[in-house]
Amino acid sequence: MPNSFTRRTQLRLACGLFALTALAATSAPIANEFAVTPAQLQALGVQLQKLDKPAPINGLAFPARVVLPPSQEYVISAPVAGLVDQLLVAQNDSVKAGQPLLRLVSPEFGELQLKLNETASKARLSQKTAQRERLLFADGIIPERRVQEAESVAAEDMARQRQAESALRLAGLDAASIRRVAGGGTLQDALVLYARTPGVVTKLEAKLGQRAQAAESLAHIADTRKLWLDVQIPVDQQSRVAIKDAQITGIDRELSATPTGFSATVSDSQTVMLRARVTSDTQLLRVDEFVQVRVPFANKEEAWAVPVPAVVRQDEKAYVFVRSAKGFTAVPVVVLDSAGQSIRVKGALSAGQEIAVSSVIALKAAWLGKGGSE
Repeated sequence: MPNSFTRRTQLRLACGLFALTALAATSAPIANEFAVTPAQLQALGVQLQKLDKPAPINGLAFPARVVLPPSQEYVISAPVAGLVDQLLVAQNDSVKAGQPLLRLVSPEFGELQLKLNETASKARLSQKTAQRERLLFADGIIPERRVQEAESVAAEDMARQRQAESALRLAGLDAASIRRVAGGGTLQDALVLYARTPGVVTKLEAKLGQRAQAAESLAHIADTRKLWLDVQIPVDQQSRVAIKDAQITGIDRELSATPTGFSATVSDSQTVMLRARVTSDTQLLRVDEFVQVRVPFANKEEAWAVPVPAVVRQDEKAYVFVRSAKGFTAVPVVVLDSAGQSIRVKGALSAGQEIAVSSVIALKAAWLGKGGSE
């Protein structure tokens, strides 16, 4: 009962305060200082906190998106037409360099191997013929014209062999297998496609049993060893941000990045994009995820740390209520960022001043000349 009675008494006194203030309200601009008596202060339950001193600002927190540089993603396409008969990875899998991705059965691939086998055999034979002709010419048995003709044929056959080797190399056959086929070894009935670099399978377009055409896209691999950050900076904060010799750090994880420059355009939300190159380990980052980062300022700045409830908003502006001889003064502040139960602001504040940290809604109503309660 005593607690209920005390609360009702506080509300009556608060309403009386608001009613008196409302009678004095006019169409003139609202004064930033307004009267609150000690009795009203106690009735409203307003708690005060003394400001210590401003702390240096190392930077502000902004959202950033993890971006893959265009040069870090490549397409695995079908080098020849064929049937996908094995899928060896799934979408979003991490892969190592040289890891098999899928298997393609292709008659065209067999024909390329057979062509190399035949051209290599013919090139070996023409080389032997040219060598025999050179020996016969040295013994004076045949004219030099025969040697020249044999060497020309050998050179043409060797060029055809290199062309056949190049076609298989483009098809994805490794050097050892190409040498084996050229030497008359067993032909492969299928072609395995491998990852060129470590990374992540960002898109797997191939389906088991699919008949793929030559040059058809089958998978996308993102090499995530190099990543960017696209940091969204409000336009009015751009001039404060440091670029040269600056270091962007992560707030919710271990992360560091070097800024490289601002975008030339402004988004619909009135932000500019600050691009930064990630310099820390990228293994814990995922492409397109959002992270919170701290961006350093170009010049040294200071800010006041106040409890979150101490800040009120009016007409898209922020204020704190500073204790004065008459009552309180609504001091405009700029909100920089928040962390937990604290918020950092800049404004015309001084060390030793007392600010209201509770019942600020009631104080706001009194300031604006309105009745109300928390």
